[in-house]
Amino acid sequence: MKIKQIEVFSVNLPLIKPFIISYATYPYIRSIIVKLTTECGLVGWGESVPDEHITGETPDSTYAMIKNTLAPILIGKNPMEFEKIHEIMDKSVHRAPAAKAAIDIACFDVAGKKLDVPVYQLLGGRYHEKFPVTHVLSIDEPEKMANEAEEKLKEGYRSFKMKVGVDVSGDVKRIKAVRERVGEDIAIRVDVNQGWGNSANTLQALRQLEFLGLDWLEQPVDQDDIDAMVEIKSKSSIPLMIDEGLRNMNDMRQIIAKRAADKVNIKLMKCGGIYPAMKLANMAEMAGIECQIGSMVESSIGSAAGFHVAFSKKIIKSVELTGPVKFSKDIGDLKESYIIPCIQLNEHPGLGVAVDETVLAELTQFKDLIQ
Repeated sequence: MKIKQIEVFSVNLPLIKPFIISYATYPYIRSIIVKLTTECGLVGWGESVPDEHITGETPDSTYAMIKNTLAPILIGKNPMEFEKIHEIMDKSVHRAPAAKAAIDIACFDVAGKKLDVPVYQLLGGRYHEKFPVTHVLSIDEPEKMANEAEEKLKEGYRSFKMKVGVDVSGDVKRIKAVRERVGEDIAIRVDVNQGWGNSANTLQALRQLEFLGLDWLEQPVDQDDIDAMVEIKSKSSIPLMIDEGLRNMNDMRQIIAKRAADKVNIKLMKCGGIYPAMKLANMAEMAGIECQIGSMVESSIGSAAGFHVAFSKKIIKSVELTGPVKFSKDIGDLKESYIIPCIQLNEHPGLGVAVDETVLAELTQFKDLIQ
């Protein structure tokens, strides 16, 4: 089986409400979609949602990278040779993980379809039967975040991820307001997205949060300040998760060597796709560090890819792949698998996502064909 052509689409995915985190507000999500077609007529779908604040990639640079560099060098190659595909991309371009992730995901999708098995069967088989779905609360006033949490609680959600990172005192009020509203038995995870800057600010906040029973605190300081994470971990009883600070195997080696976190958040867009994500999960497992599979708020395509990784590994204990339930219109049908409070994957070949090309055309801003 060989790659015959690759189409690349720049798409705007409409959100039900703006997504607000410490460093940006997103009224919609810009996504780069890849449609890979083989000589035997099989189609694999991939997706990239880059974030310039983390890997330095923008949607425009990612689109250009796929169109002008990655896609041309992969025409005629076997999409089932995952290690070789990544070697070809890595020799051509240093890093650019989000761009490579789109190609990687499309290769896994088409390989699964060729073998008539779900992608998780290519990764060692299915381990988890289902995962709890966590509702993500964007940054807002304390009362508004508490109101939203209460509404979602009534819908069946049993865990929340709070986005904070605006200011320490305000963030403490936000977290306390949500905890008071949902009660002690509901899981709350706090994601600062680097917003507290340094260990001193973080420890100031944690002194006021220790008694709230938080599941974990995620990336409170700058992504490159691994020593600050070590200090925070040594001085707090709240489990610490690294997100932006984990992009590749070199980062993972440092995290393991310094015991800088209790948990890590693996995202396909940060590491280059399904194949590199599995390597990171294996490294974490050897070090006894629990993993989460997170996202950059991808459509059904990217979200499904993350789920297949998560469902195949015992060391992956949680997921945060909520894009399909945050979009008012999606190009795929993964939302049907969200049966609150859990997500359950189907057993269809490849990613198991049916792409609606009519909706894709409607949301596409521009596209190109490489053959």
